[in-house]
Amino acid sequence: MTTLTPITPVHDLLSEHKHGHTDLDPEELVRSDDPEHPANLICELCRDFYKLGWVTGTGGGISIRHGEHVYLAPSGVQKERIKPEHIFVLPFAQSSVPKPGSKRDFLRIPTKVGLKESACTPLFWNAYTLRAAGACIHTHSQHAVMLTLLLPRDARSFRISHQEMIKGVRRGGTGRTLAFYDTLEVPIIENTADEEDLTSGMAQAMEEFPEAPAILVRRHGLYVWGNTWEQAKTQAECLDYLFEIAYKMLLAKLPLLGED
Repeated sequence: MTTLTPITPVHDLLSEHKHGHTDLDPEELVRSDDPEHPANLICELCRDFYKLGWVTGTGGGISIRHGEHVYLAPSGVQKERIKPEHIFVLPFAQSSVPKPGSKRDFLRIPTKVGLKESACTPLFWNAYTLRAAGACIHTHSQHAVMLTLLLPRDARSFRISHQEMIKGVRRGGTGRTLAFYDTLEVPIIENTADEEDLTSGMAQAMEEFPEAPAILVRRHGLYVWGNTWEQAKTQAECLDYLFEIAYKMLLAKLPLLGED
């Protein structure tokens, strides 16, 4: 089994690239027989998420941080057909924090014509910088969208308690897990015409709701993160279950907050 590509200090990499004398082959960053390699994992997870209906029609995305390397699925492509050679790799230490319209530093850009860096990049960076996350997932889950439509139009967050699946969600997405009697709260932000324009709204919500494990985007979907890709994935699954049960409870006129 091939091991992960050794991580070279990112500042050395950027300096070498700048002066044009690096021996690093960018293709080695995504080439591995190890199924746990981030480039392989992203492809596998995108196929799984496609089957769940989370990333259909080229929507949604995922990013995994491995040390000082950040791996990104490309934007605007069929997620179930992504291959390792389609993955973008960025240094975590950027010349400037990724934000809408900013220029990014790359360690690897796919050679396939037409592939674009994920439009979610600055939002993934929110999870990395504000929560020290190791992975972030963006879904277009219908359960998430339906819930934001059924909640009051002025609702700034979704709250639910007394549900077993709450126990699979962590405080802040990276802290200790919630208990059955705890109240889970996920902030809701308004959608924008362009994905990158959600960046500041997401960051503001993360600062205002420090124990939130995710961000709901009204009429759009969900951003969820975790210490590892495993935690991000399982929390996405738990939250999707809770969103589905919640919208069904709302339709049945049942309270989302249980009694002690």
